[in-house]
Parts: sequence; structure tokens; C-alpha cells
Amino acid sequence: MDSSTPPRQRPFKQVDVFSGQAYFGNPLAVVLDGEGLSDAQMLRFANWTNLSETTFLLPPTPEGRAGGADYRVRIFTPGGEMRFAGHPTLGSCHAWLQAGGRPRATQRVVQECAVGLVAVRRNDTRLSFAAPPLKRTAPGAMQLAQIAAALGLKSQQIIAAQMLDNGTAWLGLLLDDPHTVLQLKPNQLELKSLGLKVGVAAFYADEQGSALISRSNREARAFGNSPSPAPAADDEAAPNLEVRAFAAPVGILEDPVTGSLNASLAQWLIAEGHAPANYLAAQGTCLERAGRVFVTTDAQGQVWVGGESVTCIDGTVLL
Repeated sequence: MDSSTPPRQRPFKQVDVFSGQAYFGNPLAVVLDGEGLSDAQMLRFANWTNLSETTFLLPPTPEGRAGGADYRVRIFTPGGEMRFAGHPTLGSCHAWLQAGGRPRATQRVVQECAVGLVAVRRNDTRLSFAAPPLKRTAPGAMQLAQIAAALGLKSQQIIAAQMLDNGTAWLGLLLDDPHTVLQLKPNQLELKSLGLKVGVAAFYADEQGSALISRSNREARAFGNSPSPAPAADDEAAPNLEVRAFAAPVGILEDPVTGSLNASLAQWLIAEGHAPANYLAAQGTCLERAGRVFVTTDAQGQVWVGGESVTCIDGTVLL
């Protein structure tokens, strides 16, 4: 640790994001008071938690406060800082509100991060962030062929592909069938050597409904040797989209539920007519998770990405 700041007890929460049931979403470590910590201290702690992301909450910068920010967040993986990430945005907001944070607006929180200001809407138990502006380009043919080979995909199974960047970069692949998504067994060493994070997705046919969801869970267990994810509530809508995220280049073989990827996928797929303006995505099936990501589009065309969060650990951390 950096000896310039003596360790002290700081308020801390560990939150499960994109799930209303603890331990079935994507965990996030949140240090609610990050003031005085150096970059090295933040990175060391993020490395120690060994979670995909750890966040540190701070007062807004003067510029952020002038723009309406309620708080500032810094987001770290075990290997470095991120400019933006989705599940840390929702999980940090959940933790901030639960700890007594008071936003300037009743139904809206404004978070400052490295990409700028991100609006978060409050709706009952669900929080939704405004998807940041997306940059997208077509991948090179050789690059796409190498990724397909690493995933074990045939060219005819790929409907569309785009390089997506909203503060964190992904290669997005729209595949032919959810079962193709669930049955993937990537060559992780090859994906790491190619240096690209890859998100794959496929839509369920409208008429297939929840019976097909149950079948997909059985197949995921068969191919992934994993037990069942959390059972869906009787009144829970069946997901429209199945998503998986592979991030071997940053040390995460498969991310349970990924807000930034789902935001990018939504903006791309809606814009290109592959997806409706509003839909429900499932992610984490092959990891014994039951992540649910709610995508909605408002009258101004802004895409919002939302889900529930639940606090699993609440206390202090010596940092």
C-alpha cells in the first residue's frame, strides 16, 4: 500500500447487480469513501478483491458538480482503471443511495466518471443508466475469422458483427440461435492472444417462450457442467436475448452480467433493426447466474439499461 495515506476504516458494501436475488447476478465491491486514496492504493485493493470491478466513491469535481453530478466514481478491475462500466454504475448508485446519498432530483441520479456524466433513473427497485454515446466500426475480415475460430463458430452462425466502444471496447457478435450462444466453449488462450473482449448474443424466437428458456438452461448445464441458475418467478417475463461476455485479455474468462456490453449491443442492434426498442436480456446462464438486463428506449431515442441490485455485504474495510 502507498504509505502516504495511513489505512483507516472506510464504509464498504459488496453488491450483487442485475439480480434481485443475492448471489445470482454480478458482484461489485464499493468503497463508499475513496477520498485520499492514491491510484496505487485503489488498484491494490481492486486486485485484492479479485472481483471483475471495484469502485471508489468520491465528491464530484468542480466541473462535474456544475454539470449536476451527485457523486464521482472511479472504476477499477484487478489490472487497471476503466473509463466506464455498466454494472459498477448501477451497483455504485445502489450502494450510494442505500448509504443515505441524496440526489438533487427525486427520480434521477447523476454520476460522474471518466467518460463524463451518466444519468441513472430510479424506478421502484430498479435502476437504469443512460447508455453513453457509442462508437462502432466493422471488424476486419481476418480479425473476425480469428475470433470465430477461437469461439468455435462457423461463418454461417454469425448474423452480424461490430466493434463497439462506449468507454470500454467489445467485439459484438449477433449469432443465429441462443443455443449456439449457450453451447460455446471458447479457446480462452487464443482469445487472450487476440487481445479482444468478445460479446455474443442471439434472440429467442417470439413464439418459443418460456419453455425454450427452460430448455436453454438444461442445455447450458449439459454443455457447461454446471447446476441450474435461479428459477424464474412464475410472473417473470421470458428473456428475449441470450448474452455471454468473454474478456480473457483483462483476466476475466467470462463475465456474469455486463452492463457496458449490453448497452453497446442494444444501441447497435436497435439502430440496425435487429432488435425492438425494448427487450429483456439474460446473461450468466452458463455460470449458474440468472442476470436480467432491462433495455428500454425513451421518446428521445435514448437507450436505458437497467436491473435490480441487492447488498450482500455491509460494513467497513481497512484501507
